[in-house]
Amino acid sequence: VQLQASGGGLVQPGGSLRLSCAASGSTFSINNMGWYRQAPGKQREFVAVIYSGGRTSYANSVKGRFTISRDNAKNTVYLQMNSLKPEDEAVYYCNQGLSWGQGTQVTVSS
Repeated sequence: VQLQASGGGLVQPGGSLRLSCAASGSTFSINNMGWYRQAPGKQREFVAVIYSGGRTSYANSVKGRFTISRDNAKNTVYLQMNSLKPEDEAVYYCNQGLSWGQGTQVTVSS
């Protein structure tokens, strides 16, 4: 499966971004899709997951601010990020099983 992430960029603290991840080469609708992030000098960490049935789960650090969703017709998973903080700055990766997207940089700075 190939995963193509996009939507990162520079945003001020308190701002919003929406990340997208388009999947190809798999039966998208039956797979769980996740977002992870990795800040410089830190390990990659879990951010959010959406299961094939639509249930979602979030890291405590983003709960209430981030929303993961999916569009099975477009084979795409989204991560809506609101109230961004400097500590959210990282490279964000989408994930499906053993497959990873190339990452998209999110920079939170005034």
